[in-house]
Amino acid sequence: MSSNSRPSLRRPRALVTGARRGIGKAIALSLAQSGFDLVLSDLEDSNDLQRAVDEVRALGIHAAAVPADIADVSSHQQFLADAEATIGELDCLVNNAGVSVLSRGDLLDVTPEGFDHCLHTNTRGTFFLTQAFARKLLARPATAHHRSIITITSSNAQAVSVQRAEYCVSKAALAMVSSLFAVRLGGEGVGVYEVVPGLIETEMSAASKSHYDAAIERGWLVMPRWGKPEEVGKAVSTLAMGLLPYTVGQSIKVDGGMLIQRY
Repeated sequence: MSSNSRPSLRRPRALVTGARRGIGKAIALSLAQSGFDLVLSDLEDSNDLQRAVDEVRALGIHAAAVPADIADVSSHQQFLADAEATIGELDCLVNNAGVSVLSRGDLLDVTPEGFDHCLHTNTRGTFFLTQAFARKLLARPATAHHRSIITITSSNAQAVSVQRAEYCVSKAALAMVSSLFAVRLGGEGVGVYEVVPGLIETEMSAASKSHYDAAIERGWLVMPRWGKPEEVGKAVSTLAMGLLPYTVGQSIKVDGGMLIQRY
């Protein structure tokens, strides 16, 4: 077969949950800049989600919005089918969607409802979406593209925040979910990774800016500044492209040195 008659290699394809703004949107844009066609998802359709899709398309990338509630485990099969109907078979899942606590407060006042709110979405929903995606990957032949699952956890998977106990528990469990799938899928040629953001400047963190600014001034971080969403995005795209070969279950901290133990 001559070089002129060879079929062109398609672009890699990724699904990013929680993609309408902040870290999720930055991840989508970084993947787009790396040549991925994309499905951007969030809990529901919105102007923010559509704007994020438009920004990706402006980079010359095929992109679509497919809203979904990842806490609804019964919808996962249809969600993935709808995502693949828009851009084709996926190579990468980025688990970014999640919720925070219903209200901050004393650990002794955490309610079952507040606990379940975090665990149902952050841990249970992500676990079963990852499971459904992994089954899809293993049911078909591998392609030329790196196959990957990348889960965004939090520095609170390791660092205690007593006023957000249920969130900490959900993210700590999610870190274990990532490790479990890394071991199960590593031998199948699927890279599973965890990205751990620290103090990232987003709309969600704006309310606490003065508090954390003061902590930074006191030397809380090795790199004395806020992180940027696009810095998390670059870590994710590096993993999705398979640029860390012969690694299994890597946990990449994008935290300015927050979690390094110091004396």
